[in-house]
Amino acid sequence: MRDAFPRLEVGEADFVVLCDALKVSEGVREKAWKTYESLSAADGAVACSKKKKETWGVCIFIVAVDLDEVTFTFTELLKSINISVCTFFQFLKEVDVNMDTVSTKVDSTVSRLKKKYDVLFALYHKFERTCGLIYLEQPSSEVSAELSSVLVLKNYWITFLLAKGKVLQVEDDLVISFQLLLCVLDYFIKLSPPAMLKEPYKSSVSAVTVNGSARTPRRGQNRSSRTAKQLDTDTKIIEILCKEHDCNLDEVKNVYFTSFIPFFNSAGIVASNGLPEVEVILKQYDELYLKNKDIDARLFLNHDETLQPDVIACSQLERTPLKNNPDEEINIILPQTPVRAAMNNIQQLIMILNSATDKPSDTLIVYFNNCTVNPKDSILKRVESFDHIFQKKFAEAVGQGWAEIGSQRYKLGVRLYYRVMESMLKSEEERLSVQNFSKLLNDNIFHTSLLACAVEVVMATYGRNASQSDSTSAETDLSFPWILNVFDLKAFDFYKVIESFIRAEPSLTREMIKHLEHCEHRIMESLAWQSGSPLFDLIKQSKEREGQTDQPEPTSALNMPLQHNHTAADLYLSPVKSPKKKASGPPLSATSTPDVQPAVTPQTQKPQKSTSLSLFYKKVYLLAYRRLHTLFLHLLSEHPDLEALIWTLFQHTLQNEYELMRDRHLDQIMMCSMYGICKVKNVDLRFKIIVSAYKELCNTNQETFKRVLIREEQYDSIIVFYNLVFMQKLKTNILQYASSRPPTLSPIPHIPRSPYQFSNSPRRVPAGNNIYISPLKSPYKFSDGFQSPTKMTPRSRILVSIGESFGTSEKFQKINQMLCNSECQLKRSAEVGAAAPKPLKRLRFDIEGQDEADGSKHLPQESKFQQKLAEMTSTRTRMQKQKLNDGNDTSASEEKSLFPPPFLWTCK
Repeated sequence: MRDAFPRLEVGEADFVVLCDALKVSEGVREKAWKTYESLSAADGAVACSKKKKETWGVCIFIVAVDLDEVTFTFTELLKSINISVCTFFQFLKEVDVNMDTVSTKVDSTVSRLKKKYDVLFALYHKFERTCGLIYLEQPSSEVSAELSSVLVLKNYWITFLLAKGKVLQVEDDLVISFQLLLCVLDYFIKLSPPAMLKEPYKSSVSAVTVNGSARTPRRGQNRSSRTAKQLDTDTKIIEILCKEHDCNLDEVKNVYFTSFIPFFNSAGIVASNGLPEVEVILKQYDELYLKNKDIDARLFLNHDETLQPDVIACSQLERTPLKNNPDEEINIILPQTPVRAAMNNIQQLIMILNSATDKPSDTLIVYFNNCTVNPKDSILKRVESFDHIFQKKFAEAVGQGWAEIGSQRYKLGVRLYYRVMESMLKSEEERLSVQNFSKLLNDNIFHTSLLACAVEVVMATYGRNASQSDSTSAETDLSFPWILNVFDLKAFDFYKVIESFIRAEPSLTREMIKHLEHCEHRIMESLAWQSGSPLFDLIKQSKEREGQTDQPEPTSALNMPLQHNHTAADLYLSPVKSPKKKASGPPLSATSTPDVQPAVTPQTQKPQKSTSLSLFYKKVYLLAYRRLHTLFLHLLSEHPDLEALIWTLFQHTLQNEYELMRDRHLDQIMMCSMYGICKVKNVDLRFKIIVSAYKELCNTNQETFKRVLIREEQYDSIIVFYNLVFMQKLKTNILQYASSRPPTLSPIPHIPRSPYQFSNSPRRVPAGNNIYISPLKSPYKFSDGFQSPTKMTPRSRILVSIGESFGTSEKFQKINQMLCNSECQLKRSAEVGAAAPKPLKRLRFDIEGQDEADGSKHLPQESKFQQKLAEMTSTRTRMQKQKLNDGNDTSASEEKSLFPPPFLWTCK
């Protein structure tokens, strides 16, 4: 052992002890020690010297994963260095001072562990609270002394962990995991003595006993047939559980029969007195845990410190504005748990689609019949074909027993597909005053994209991130762009439908709009630039257009607002090839090619510009500049003159050297542009500093700078890419920025408000004293229908939700008094100074382009609150009319941002 480490000095023998405890191989020991030495010698490696043992543990983990020689579980590692999961992940990020310390392979392993931990953490706390509502802490004397709430928790949780590990291939699927947890609870609640249970579970179990159903199985009994019969005759427990947690009963039943019961029978678990045999489940879970070498989730039962969340992360929870009076109690309800939020989103989607069908509506049939070529048969065949494909792909990803669950999700997507298609066609009919959409409705790529987008919305709703943080949704095996592979769809084609989809479906939740926007960004930054993408053909054809030598989108349009009236029909029917035939007849109708130019006779018709390419480049430029501006503020705020130079080089590359984007990422070009300009301008900015700042930005991936394509099938770091590829291609252009005649600067893009964006925080009513309105994050608690808001919104002294019964009149009196007091204060301040602010008499929103609400008059006897309520209602109505009358204007797509339904009044 010591011969392998001849350089070990006094005190460093602890490293050997740690390696022995983790049973690591000689190769791992040697490389881990070298990694530690390189980290200690690196600049800014203060953390390594202060946390020597933790650093050793991180180095051993990195090397063991890279060499595929992991001889320890992740929990054993955490225990050995006395560190929590969250702290380990954060420390791993800190020690990666150089880009080559942590490989993409390690990043992938860490990402999987993070996602699994997030799901387990959310599920355990939901499980713990749920059991507290089901079981008595101190059962009556009728219950055997062997049973207790602690024992119940332990046995049920370990049984669930075993089922989850055996049944699920995708262990980070929060919704399916929770449905499986409900199956475990349902099974064992029915076997529990009624004296242990609280209502309404006690009455339900007692009713089963009275009806003669066996609660205690015998060892030799056929558990599968017994349980199936029991569930058929009594579904009260599962109905109660599903109603309490807003779960779909049919889905949970499906999980019960197709996955839980087969698992239970194959595992050989015998239950008596409401509990499985501890030895059996412990042995099987231990085998599973040692095989996976990850997190020992049994430790959640002991609230083990290694599984406790990061305190700092937990402190980043949403809060409403604090009260001005320090003597008043600050009473805040924290946001929903991940499980509750996921269930609410799913129920909202299901309720929206309850009125829809999985067949074309009568309205759609009319549109189909109006087509020159009726598309009905091809549409139905396409939907049926993708049903089989989707089930197969879903089962491959999640597990063969889950094909039916996949089919259920696909059918929801089909309902949404027909619903959005109908909405799109109605909008097109209003826009073009035609009813024949034969070319669009017979376009295979359009239908495939629309169906894929609808199914993606369903998958994302079910696949909500289990992390408490709402900043970035963690990816799972079913996350976008998985749907593109299922539908064999190019990312660029999928992008065309996203904006029209959001406009056509007003009921999309804030989370889903953000998700689709994120998908759009993913496509623009990398997916659309993959080899085989139709984007490259469009760019090439654009440059080959007769008499055209300019770029796909002229730079002169950069500083113009992104306003367009193009729809999905325009983008999918946009010319792909430059027409070269002479015009020989009347021009095509708008239904055939929406962006066609008037016929030019008798001369050759002017080549058409691709609408989809032009709009794509506009959006890419906006995204590129936003990213650059954010990174620039982090690094070069003291050199403001450099931003325009960096942007010019960045934009020039996208415009003229677009092949550099093939199979690469937008941010790679951005970082290289920043480094190149700083280098030629003698500004000291190393790539290491750029990458460190980049890692702190939202929605970034370390693979972006660690694994960059150099040449075919050869990848290396971004520094190597800059030296061997980027600099070689753009050297002449970069050197021009050091000359006395630098290139003409590209205009800075006009940055509009995102058409998909919602406001995150409550807005203050200027005329009120600490009166705020805010959109409900998740509009309703669906078990109660559309009548009552959820309790996820912050509680304060007065809480009124527009659209529900307001309760007592005292609320209004106090609100009126507060409003009157604030106006009196404004008047008094006006007497003191002539330049005092004018009292605001209308509800005002701090939103671009929306200064005041409708200025309609009110009767003097109306209360202040009633006036503001009327003003808000009037404004909302006006905006809805504007959307109908002016559907082509960009502001229509921003309506969700201006007035997301419904609003919550919060008075402090």
